[in-house]
Parts: sequence; C-alpha cells; structure tokens
Amino acid sequence: MAWGRGFGAVGNAVGEVCFNTAMTGYQEVMTDPSYAGQIVTFTFPHIGNVGTNAEDMESHGVPGAVGCIVREDVTEPANFRAEGTFQRWLEVQGKIGLAGIDTRALTRRIRLSGAPNAVIAHDPKGQFDIPALLERARSFPGLKGLDLARKVSREGREEWEGSIWHLGEGYTLPEPGNRPHVVAMDFGAKDNIFRSLVEAGADVTIVPAETSLETILDLKPAGVFLSNGPGDPAATGEYAVPVIRGLLERDVPVFGICLGHQMLALAAGAKTIKMHQGHRGANHPVKRLEDGVVEITSMNHGFAVDNTPGALPENVIETHVSLFDGSNCGIAIAGKKAFGVQYHPEASPGPQDSFYLFEKFVQSLG
Repeated sequence: MAWGRGFGAVGNAVGEVCFNTAMTGYQEVMTDPSYAGQIVTFTFPHIGNVGTNAEDMESHGVPGAVGCIVREDVTEPANFRAEGTFQRWLEVQGKIGLAGIDTRALTRRIRLSGAPNAVIAHDPKGQFDIPALLERARSFPGLKGLDLARKVSREGREEWEGSIWHLGEGYTLPEPGNRPHVVAMDFGAKDNIFRSLVEAGADVTIVPAETSLETILDLKPAGVFLSNGPGDPAATGEYAVPVIRGLLERDVPVFGICLGHQMLALAAGAKTIKMHQGHRGANHPVKRLEDGVVEITSMNHGFAVDNTPGALPENVIETHVSLFDGSNCGIAIAGKKAFGVQYHPEASPGPQDSFYLFEKFVQSLG
C-alpha cells in the first residue's frame, strides 16, 4: 500500500497497474481505449505540465485508463495549446490521479514481479475504508480471459471524415477523389488510426467489434482494418476470429494493429500469451526482419503473439521483433494480402517511423 496526494476525480477504481515510459502524450494515453481496466504509472516525473485540450483526445465517451500515478505534483500549464489543467480534466473525465509516489520504485516492482491488480482511491478528507479497498483489489479478476472490446467499441456504424492534425489547422478534411473503401472493425480504436488511414488515401467506414462477416462483406470493402483494443485477444477472438478467418478465406486484404494484429494471428492458427509486464511507451525499438531496419515505435500491449521456437504456424511469417526482448511485433500471412503489427504506427503519442504501414496497406488495395 502506498500513500500519495490525490487529484482529479474523487472515488476509487480498480485495475491492473502498468507503466508507460513516454515523455509526452499523457492525454492521448489516458484516452486510449486500450488502457481500459488499467492504472497507468508514468515513469516521466513531470506529467500534466502542458495542460489539456480537445484536439488531443483519442476517444470520446468510452472508457480508457481508470487512473494514473505520477511522481511530481501537477503544475499550472505552460503550453500555448492548453485549454485547461490536467487536474480539472481528470475530474471531468472521472479519472483518478495520485501524485507523490516513487514511480521508479513502483516500475521496478512491476518489472520484477509483473503487473499487479490494485485500487486507486482519492478522498479530499482522507477517509478510506482500507479493508474494503483491499478486498476490491483482491477480487479483481485481472485482464487474462477478459473481453473488454465490447465495452469500448462503437455501438453503430460511422463514416470517418477527418484527416491527421496539422499545427494551426487542426484536423483537416481529406482531398476528394477515387479512394479505396476500408471497413475498420473497432475493438477500442484510437481516433488517430482512422485519421492516418484517411491521410494514406482511404475512405473509412467504422463498424462495431461484433459486426458479422455478412454485414462487412455487404459494405463491399476493398480492405478491412482490425483496430487496437483492451483485454485478452483470445477472449475477444471468440467472436472476432471467425469473422477474420472468413475474410482471409475470401482473400480480402487485412491490416491489424495491436489487438487486431493478435487476432489476425489467432485466425491464422497462432497463439497469444500474457506478458510479464507488457510494453507501453513511445520509445520501443523494433527490427524489421526483411531488411534489418530499426523503427522506433509507440507500444501499448500486455499480450503478445507467441513466437517461441515452433509456435508460429508455417503460414504465419514473422516480420518484426522487439529489440528489447525478442517478442513478436509483426506478422504476414503467406499467400494473402494480410499483415499486422504489434505497435502503433499512428504515432499518437510517439514517433512517426512507421506511418508507411498505412500507405502500404492502402496502396495494396489498388
């Protein structure tokens, strides 16, 4: 048990404690649906000092991280784009912050012992029912076997319009023209993924996670995108994998990111595993095996495709690996226009080394 100084929303929330090594982009992290059911420990000590603004939201009206843990107290914003304080923004979003924690010690504990389940609590009067909070933490089942995509997916179909953000212009509209139609399955997607698909030249229709194969095919997609999202890919795959297999059988081009990448692998006969601590941050080196190029990537995942010797089926070609631990970071399906990556090429927050993947996918749709 650790004591700190609460800020943001009042109350308590339960989740898995993870850590993120990014120096920037805390608002994007907190609104990334992939963090549903998690409490984010930021390893960078100064979080919140650039404030918040409406443009940096990665989702609206769906759960993201339930809370965050930081080292230093949040100061007043010092950024020309700030529209409000991080403290007030967390309060409005219903998310709890805890400052004054030795985040380096907590990160080391997670690295050694794995991501623990915990409760984060904030009461300005300092009145806590410790036994009840401990029981709530102990009763949390964890993320393994948990399907969270249903909770964070869109409920209906949506035609996406905006393209990526430009300084002084905001989110611009795409150039008109004959653009291939991509149907995106939303398992808890970041909005910047859809903006990147549009920027790469596609028209995008977003459908809920549990959309049937027949409904997707009726939309006549040139290709199908599988989004990121939270929870255990094997659990979400119970309803999504048969749809993805149907797409592969019909030779529909498929591109998956993070959870979508993992479910593409499951559809091709591979397996996924729960990681000890996961990968979360904007500075993860990934090696592209075809030419040895190293991409600096943004990551957020606690599960991975099993790439231990003999684990991958013959039709699953490993294309990328992590230079931190050798874990799988990319696959292609032999004989199909289908590939996926474990990391986030939309770079929000993070580097832009991997945007070419969106262009590769859209250009393959011809």
